[in-house]
Amino acid sequence: MRPHLSARHALIAVLATAVLATGATTAAAAPAGPAPAHASLRPLVDLAAERVLVADEVAAAKWGTDSPIDDPAREREVLDAVARQAEELGADPEATARIFRDQIEASKVVQRGLYRRWDADPSQAPTERPDLGRIRLEINRINGELVRAIADSAAVRETRSCAGRLTAGAAAVIHGRHLDALHTVALGRSLPSVCERAEP
Repeated sequence: MRPHLSARHALIAVLATAVLATGATTAAAAPAGPAPAHASLRPLVDLAAERVLVADEVAAAKWGTDSPIDDPAREREVLDAVARQAEELGADPEATARIFRDQIEASKVVQRGLYRRWDADPSQAPTERPDLGRIRLEINRINGELVRAIADSAAVRETRSCAGRLTAGAAAVIHGRHLDALHTVALGRSLPSVCERAEP
């Protein structure tokens, strides 16, 4: 790595390697047919990034309360809802739920990271508590758009070029949204199942 390479560029390189490694195990089983030349996974990745960024507000809403980061009841509610939405769109509910499990884990990466930061330096901790109900409405909006993006990208996600397109989309989103290290890592955690195909 060149000495002048920025931290963000280094993180993009790490994320690209991780995404490609994830996709490598599934690409061999994917259909050989080419995806449309204009096909991109960036809209899906951008929504995943938006969801990761909203996790900051979730952390601020829960900080200093009895609300746990892990919330199995809420997680099951989200997974059931997105599976139903996928079915309504004629999309694969299992693939959608699989991708959303990663979205949920990515949100936890951000929340835990911020908790560690605030524990280490209380001056950085939030001084106001956002309304968690309002935040969940925003998350539900993003979830709905993400379900549609998953449905719309089904053909691309089943091609051998999926991992490469996912990496390109992730790099563009990280750069475009100026994600820091924590949110870049969380975005990477949100993506492993995008190119994953269910076993026959």
